[in-house]
Amino acid sequence: MKALLDRARSFRRWVDFKSGEYRKLAEGQYPEALFITCSDSRVIPALITGARPGEIFELRNAGNIVPPYGRPAPSGEAATIEYALEVLGVQDIVVCGHSHCGAMGALKSGDDLSRLPGVDAWLELARPELTPVLTAASDDPSLPDVSQGNVVNQLAALRSYPVVRQRLDDGRLRLHGWYYEVDTGQVHELEGDGRFRVHAA
Repeated sequence: MKALLDRARSFRRWVDFKSGEYRKLAEGQYPEALFITCSDSRVIPALITGARPGEIFELRNAGNIVPPYGRPAPSGEAATIEYALEVLGVQDIVVCGHSHCGAMGALKSGDDLSRLPGVDAWLELARPELTPVLTAASDDPSLPDVSQGNVVNQLAALRSYPVVRQRLDDGRLRLHGWYYEVDTGQVHELEGDGRFRVHAA
């Protein structure tokens, strides 16, 4: 924690806040994409994409889960999606799962989560749609089948939001599915045939 605190205290010394770039950020944000990914500390959207401040709007939670539209309880995810589209006008949404995901690992192994009731209730949102994949997935510890299947399911959940559907129908929004390998840095992109592939830079 001391190293993090020291870097935070010196942040403004090694970033050029006198430049016009940072002053402009105070005027508002105009991100290109909403990036939905896991809270996992090994997944850093700005590092993966090379994004500068103001370029991506992030939504992070355990397992990069998008709650289905219309749930009675308030949802930070629903609020973030609405704000990104209605206020910020983003035209691209990325759902990015990753290898070695603890949330997906808990679903695959059927862990007893009774000591973590909040986690258990949260993962229950993903479990029903993911059950066929969980049953058929290999024992690969990086969990590619499960994490990729979850990305596909969360893209489907996104489409349940009227604000998303309307923009898709109007051609004002594009959805992207990614799978990030923690140990290699490779990004696999979901293609029209339902497969994830790595593209050359």
